Formats: sequence, structure tokens, C-alpha cells
Amino acid sequence: MSENKIKDYINRFDRFAAGNNIQLTKVEPGYAEAEMIITTDLLNGNNVVQGGAIFTLADIAFAGAANAENKGMVTQSSNLTFLRPGSGEKLFASAKEINRGKSTGVYDIRVTNEQGKLVACGQIIGFATGRPLVEE
Repeated sequence: MSENKIKDYINRFDRFAAGNNIQLTKVEPGYAEAEMIITTDLLNGNNVVQGGAIFTLADIAFAGAANAENKGMVTQSSNLTFLRPGSGEKLFASAKEINRGKSTGVYDIRVTNEQGKLVACGQIIGFATGRPLVEE
């Protein structure tokens, strides 16, 4: 199965991500990128992007990287550190596989703004489901 099929599947069927203006833009084995269009619906009381929206962006990038080869993996544990407010018109996330074993995988997460400045970083540990994300 091609990485584009995984990207298209997640973009089409992850309704929470779509409802928050998030989509995968690049998917390769062990690596993915996603972007989020910032709207007023995503802002918190401080008029910056709500942390949960930033986390969802990071989680979708992880989903692309971890499922790129259609070997199902879901988030088991995560740690995201916020470094600066999310603002502007878009935010971007990348997920890079550090290690993948039979039952778990470790992914480095980066979220940046339009100027390339780091907004958040962390790690997501995934759990292998034992079934493909997309039935072929």
C-alpha cells in the first residue's frame, strides 16, 4: 500500500482532525508532516492556539509516520512541551520514527510556526495494534 493511500485515508476519516483544520501533507515510512490552519475557533482565552489543538496536530503527524506502512499503531503515551504560543495563520508538525519494535514505537515530535520557530516538541510512544489501519 502506498503512503499516499494512508495519508488520504487519515485526512478523510479522522473527523476530529478535519474539524480542527488539520491535515497530513507528507507521509513516508517512519516520517510524516501535518499542518493546521489557525482560525478563531482554535484560540484560547489568551488569543493563542489552544494546547489541545497543538497536541492534536502533533498526534496526526505521529499517525501518519507510525501507520505509513499500514502496520496499525495508536498513541500509547505522549509528552509534549510547549515552548512558545501558537499564532499566525498556520502551524506545522513533523513526526520522525526513532525506534520501532514488535509492539511499540518511539517518535520524535516537532511543532513549528510559519517562521520555523519551535512551538512545541516531545515524544509519542505508539502501541502496535496487530492489524492494518486500512483494509486492502
